[in-house]
Amino acid sequence: MLKHWLLGLCVPVLGMLLAGCDGEKDIAGQVDVAGGSRYKIVATTGMVGDIVKVVVGETADVVNLMGPGVDPHLYSATTADAKLLSKADVIVYTGLYLEGRMIDIFKNMKKQGKTTLAVAASLEKSYLRTPEGFDGHPDPHVWMDVKAWGLCVTYIAEELGKYKPEQAAVYKANAASYLKTIARLDAYAKNVVGKIPAGSRVLVTAHDAFGYFARAYGLEVKAIQGVSTDSEAGIKDINRLVAYLVENNIGAIFVESSVRKDFVQKVIDNAKIKGHIVKIGGELFSDAMGAEGTYEGTYIGMIDHNATLIARGLGAEGIAEKGMQGKLTVEAGQ
Repeated sequence: MLKHWLLGLCVPVLGMLLAGCDGEKDIAGQVDVAGGSRYKIVATTGMVGDIVKVVVGETADVVNLMGPGVDPHLYSATTADAKLLSKADVIVYTGLYLEGRMIDIFKNMKKQGKTTLAVAASLEKSYLRTPEGFDGHPDPHVWMDVKAWGLCVTYIAEELGKYKPEQAAVYKANAASYLKTIARLDAYAKNVVGKIPAGSRVLVTAHDAFGYFARAYGLEVKAIQGVSTDSEAGIKDINRLVAYLVENNIGAIFVESSVRKDFVQKVIDNAKIKGHIVKIGGELFSDAMGAEGTYEGTYIGMIDHNATLIARGLGAEGIAEKGMQGKLTVEAGQ
């Protein structure tokens, strides 16, 4: 499985970096701001872009390559992306091969002298989890552990402070303020997930994106696919999970906004054949955030939604449907 995943990671797209092209995404020109000029940052996923925007405030223009519902494991750079990346002053991405099909682009840009930051790779190796069969390739979904993502916020503030020393104090202050909300979110997730009954503390999902969440908040995760969606789920994977659901009398499986849902339906259908009813517990945000302009379209809202939905879906009582701040707009039913 590891070999199959790695073979799909590096698609030859470097030639696009020299191509001139038009695209829908664009980065505004530099504008004078207090302490210097506003510069250009391109981020890959919404989770990365959101915390970058919090840190830099009005001192930089930040554009995301991947929007809501986009799977970064399968994402390949377009010619419009190549143009954006070539014009960017700074590139910020997750790292740890989450954006596997773009890794050669980032490496090439760094060799050319462009500032590139791989935020998840900044964490100490002892903190990273490595699923069985993926030796040397840690799980990249670190944003699922709120405390870990807070460390990445600090890393971004420090590194961008080096890039723009005149803004370093601003970035440090912005990060410090945001980390207070991060701490509240971490405490909230621990509280609501902690209310799930002991016999129901198993999270069943489409792919293994919730390992850090499970480790941080005391759950067990079972998934149809591994940490990457770059390989097809086989009948053995589906049957294995069905057998586990039946044997352990688990009645809920969660779909993900950025992952195909047909594999989940196959699990539900095959379980029904065996006389076991499995319902969809709800839709989680795994590799992409919610719709732009919504609360769920922020990192805080994304995790608030996930923690609230998981807790309610797995039988926790007394959990507010609207989440930590009463702002959830996507239904978190029970």
